[in-house]
Parts: sequence; structure tokens; C-alpha cells
Amino acid sequence: MAKARVGLYTTKGDALTRTHKSCPKCGPGIYLAEHANRRSCGKCGYAEAKAAPAPKGKAKGG
Repeated sequence: MAKARVGLYTTKGDALTRTHKSCPKCGPGIYLAEHANRRSCGKCGYAEAKAAPAPKGKAKGG
């Protein structure tokens, strides 16, 4: 029996949506792990960088 994939899906009404991105090399069903600065596949080793968050600071003007 397969393990439950808690956190990989969300439900909204009758719709089921994925919360994690699938691996482009392995295909659907293999999800990328979410790290602080990257996403990675535990099966094939594929990794991609996440977009850097917007810098926090004082707004210019006024």
C-alpha cells in the first residue's frame, strides 16, 4: 500500500489541485521537494532555483 501524500493536494469544493510542481524529467506523479531556495527531485536529482523574494524595505517617495 502506498503512503498518503499529505500536503500535495488541496480541495476547494469538488476540485482537487496540486500544491507542488511535478518533475519535468520524471513526469506527472513525481513531485519536486520545496526547499527554502530551490525545488528538487529526490528520484532523478533535478533541481531548479526559486525566484528571490522581493526585498523588504522602506518605500521610496513621500
